[in-house]
Amino acid sequence: MSQHHRSRVVRTGLVAAAAAGALILAGCSGAGDDNAASTGFTLSYAVTNSAVVAPYKALAEAYMKENPDVKITLNEVPNDSYGQTLTTQLNAGNASDAFQTAPGVGQTYSTVTLAKAGLLEPLADSATKVIPSGSESQFEVEGDTFGVALGLTFVGSVLNATTAKSAGFTYPTDWDGLISSCKDVAAKGKSLFVLAGSMPPNTGLMAMSISATRVYADDPTWNEERAADKTTFASSQGWKDTLEDIVDMNKAGCFQKGVQGAGFDSITSNMLQGSSLAAFVPSGSASDLKQNAKDQEFQIQAIPPAAGGEAFGIAGADYALSISKKSKNKAAAQKFADWVATADGQKVFADAAGSLPVGQDLSDTPFAPVADIVDKGDFVPLPNASWPNAAVYDALGSGVQGLLTGQKTVDQVLADMDKAWG
Repeated sequence: MSQHHRSRVVRTGLVAAAAAGALILAGCSGAGDDNAASTGFTLSYAVTNSAVVAPYKALAEAYMKENPDVKITLNEVPNDSYGQTLTTQLNAGNASDAFQTAPGVGQTYSTVTLAKAGLLEPLADSATKVIPSGSESQFEVEGDTFGVALGLTFVGSVLNATTAKSAGFTYPTDWDGLISSCKDVAAKGKSLFVLAGSMPPNTGLMAMSISATRVYADDPTWNEERAADKTTFASSQGWKDTLEDIVDMNKAGCFQKGVQGAGFDSITSNMLQGSSLAAFVPSGSASDLKQNAKDQEFQIQAIPPAAGGEAFGIAGADYALSISKKSKNKAAAQKFADWVATADGQKVFADAAGSLPVGQDLSDTPFAPVADIVDKGDFVPLPNASWPNAAVYDALGSGVQGLLTGQKTVDQVLADMDKAWG
């Protein structure tokens, strides 16, 4: 069974979150023995917009409602500094008891990376039971599980369907149609896409979204071949096509003016104000946007394939909950993790995150445009979740920035990614 087919088999309801954030305030735990008698603990997570309810906050509030004797101190961190903040605090021994992590190894706060560094506490069997089938390597190290899987997210683009309809725009089904649409939309003073061009996490996500049809549709095991040194980024025609498509998009005016210096705030403002029609963000962001604009509708769209290609996507559990090895309140945090892994906990997170409702009819949901892809299992997990280190994804994200400014060539970006792979 192929990797992308296995990924659709989920053992239980999953949840996904779009990134969120604010600032780690206080209430951090320190090193020492577990306080088994304590019912309180601290929880950190990332937020991008304080106006929306972060899925991790929704989990905490629901848990405290069911358990009035429990006090969870929430520590919100801005999304663009979350990884660095968390790893700094973990190494200093003053991180929160429980916190948001990312499955796999591709980011600074990835579950496996932190577990191998000895910074995470092994979790109970409740966490093992909710790992999506085929994704065990993204949560387990030497037989222990270090993260509760949170969410099945589709990674493509989110379209403001209300703005698109008023502009007479229909989402293209092939790449030539997308480039043509970019020019048409730009001629009307808008942009088809808004991109946080100064933020490598967003430029990298765009590249991975495009790689779904250029790389992984033909070879869902490409990452395994790269790990075995049977291929490289520089020798991959699919990765070359992916980055050359981004160069073509920039030339066609697909992005908003000033894209090179834009931050995450541009995504929210352009999408809600109607100056851009779509953004490269996880599907859960549609729920965040809807909370800010209840009169507007948002749809999840796959990136169109090149001529002759087939529709394909990226989907998987993108977020997790982990516990600090140095937590003073492990017992209380573990009880929370047990509850998060239940059907009730998973549903709370899914409702707040707007994650993929696996096994349900998608026709009347924001996921309707990608329903066929999901039903057929034509997707792979987020590629960077199985890359060996965060530097590879950083090289991709910063490399795309270089493509936008003209300071990098496609070949240079691919060479940088191979060098970062090691």
